Amino acid sequence: MKNILVIIDEIEFKYFEFNKLVTNFWLIWEFLNRNYNVYITTKNKLFQHLNIPFGLCFKTKLENENIKKENNFTKKNLNDFDIIFFRPDPPVDIDYINASYILSNIENKDTIVMNSPKAIREKNEKLYINEFQGIIPDNIVSSDEKIIKEFLFEKKEIIIKPLNRCFGSGVFYLSQNDKNINTIIKTATNDFKTSVMVQEYLPEIKYGDKRLIYICGEIFDYCVTKIATNNDFKFNEHNKDTLKFAQLNSKERQIENYVKQKFEHDGIYMAGLDVIDGKIIEINITSPCFFINEINNIFNIKFEKLIINKIEQYINSRKSVILNV
Repeated sequence: MKNILVIIDEIEFKYFEFNKLVTNFWLIWEFLNRNYNVYITTKNKLFQHLNIPFGLCFKTKLENENIKKENNFTKKNLNDFDIIFFRPDPPVDIDYINASYILSNIENKDTIVMNSPKAIREKNEKLYINEFQGIIPDNIVSSDEKIIKEFLFEKKEIIIKPLNRCFGSGVFYLSQNDKNINTIIKTATNDFKTSVMVQEYLPEIKYGDKRLIYICGEIFDYCVTKIATNNDFKFNEHNKDTLKFAQLNSKERQIENYVKQKFEHDGIYMAGLDVIDGKIIEINITSPCFFINEINNIFNIKFEKLIINKIEQYINSRKSVILNV
């Protein structure tokens, strides 16, 4: 029987139960239904003794169609797990980075960490898009007021994004005709001290952006369009009115060919790609939301089963390659 560890966010741990809006719980749910041993912990419960990584882990179980966790932790050597899902939410701060260092001390070649702790450290979710030239919007990264203004007046409309946050937090739309250009740039860059990503504005955002779901080498046909909330230009409310049916178009189907080899090289097994008009605007690799509940309802499927099938298929093929070497 496989042993699984899911490193979840602290708030999810505090209110641990089956929450249909949370991707982690669907993963745990399906693994438990397949009789895996599934443990959870949080990044602040990881530690190491010399170079051996450990975690204070809580076993989970199914009980009356709910997911429960044991009240008492078990100290577990992280090398003893078959798969570790590293999925705390951003910000990717020093605590996040320190947790990734501990995970990097895993020496068991049969233990797979999804996603690679090295990739989490080195492949910033905003900056990573620049490794896929040709299918991304034009952008700069800077904290300098003059550089940002020059880009603004060249493009006429821009999006400013912090580099280490999620779910639209701290994201600004800015037009060359705005009356608060100086204030917005100053605020977004923390008084011109903190670098931000500045992207050209893509007008097709008015139709929403698509979340493409990448698992172990494949972008699934099932996806959703995230619609902007009323009085805002971006999606930031998770509900049935802001998540709509979507299908991959010809441009989006080609994205898998662009990213697959690079993702495999970097240890990216699970990602959520946000796409507008065939261009990748962000690559979510820390705790990508796969909108499983919404996809199940829209397409009348059990998407969690397809995801775990794909992960199992990858693990089995990987072990087959190792055995044949």
